[in-house]
Amino acid sequence: MNSVELTVNKRVVQKVVEPRTSLADMMRDTLDLTGTHLGCEHGVCGACTILVDGVPTRSCITYAVACDGADVTTIEGLDDDEIAGELRAAFTREHALQCGYCTPGMLVSARDLVKRLPDADEKQIRIGMSGNLCRCTGYVGIVRAVQSVISERRARDIAPEPDGGRKVLGPAGSGHNACVSFQKLMSAKPAVSESAAAGAPLDIPDFTPSTTIEQQFTVAHAPAKVFALFDDIAAVASCLPGATLVGTPKPERVEGAIRVKIGPISANFNGAARVERDEANLSGRILGVGSDQRSRSTTQGAIRYRLVPLDNGAATRVELTIGYSLTGMLAQVGRSGLVRDLASRLVAEFAGNLDRRLRGDVISAPSAAADLNGVSLILGLLRERATNFVRRLTGRGGSA
Repeated sequence: MNSVELTVNKRVVQKVVEPRTSLADMMRDTLDLTGTHLGCEHGVCGACTILVDGVPTRSCITYAVACDGADVTTIEGLDDDEIAGELRAAFTREHALQCGYCTPGMLVSARDLVKRLPDADEKQIRIGMSGNLCRCTGYVGIVRAVQSVISERRARDIAPEPDGGRKVLGPAGSGHNACVSFQKLMSAKPAVSESAAAGAPLDIPDFTPSTTIEQQFTVAHAPAKVFALFDDIAAVASCLPGATLVGTPKPERVEGAIRVKIGPISANFNGAARVERDEANLSGRILGVGSDQRSRSTTQGAIRYRLVPLDNGAATRVELTIGYSLTGMLAQVGRSGLVRDLASRLVAEFAGNLDRRLRGDVISAPSAAADLNGVSLILGLLRERATNFVRRLTGRGGSA
């Protein structure tokens, strides 16, 4: 679950929602703003169109968590809006509605055209309204209504706004606070570094992860030796696929990046972390924040580990609890099942690198960390699932 704070129709609201919750479902089911209609739920019909940061947005295919901090306006919030009022009158006058199901989305999209178009060009209006489907009217009345409002406003010397209020490029909500929060944190790095030198705490906050994954692996080395290696941050980073460090790492602040590429999807999370260790219990925690500017995605992560002696101390079981929260575009493809399967393979690769490091073998330096091979990961995942499916069919067992 994620805590989402939005300004909805000029009122600040904060709700806890599942990562998969669409903005439309949040408006309708959580806030009772049922003027936002759901039609196709594939972003095609336009019935669910609302304003996010002033820009028309298909709310049925926009995740609420991706808009944390955004300014949202639904059809209910346009009651006192001047342009919306003129459009409602024009829709009535031109018989531009029948059943009315598409009308809220039509009004939101038409309002954007009235703001942007310099004149009442029928072709441009039809193109601009083509993303809103109506099964009743035949569109003639809708086009006439929009034309009349544009003509009247230009006759009153109300100039168009070519950008229609757009302030940033990118997906819906891409200019909201959550997307720039990490950039603000990183822009304060010099001040943070100075305070760290003075012994002041760093701003890498605790958090409650939305997703938690349990993993474990075994290495044929004593717990004390494994724990000592975990104190070498650079060595541990060299074992983690896709990780690089920036500067000299210190437990109170480690700066670096994790580079991920899975098929056509790539991200480079730049961030910072702090490392905590409990020598008495052979355990520790790594807490970090990161941001990928290309996808405007941010993440918080926490890795807890505990070392358990095996074979009278000759071997060690490493127990991991990985928790994370992800917002932005990548949250839309971060399906928990896929993430868990990929995490299992990444942990296995990390365990192999760790074992080689403990044996004294040479592995790639942190600066040469490779991208994650998403194709091989997914193919391996499909092979494992196919094998388990065959085993279940033949009654030979296998994991579900």
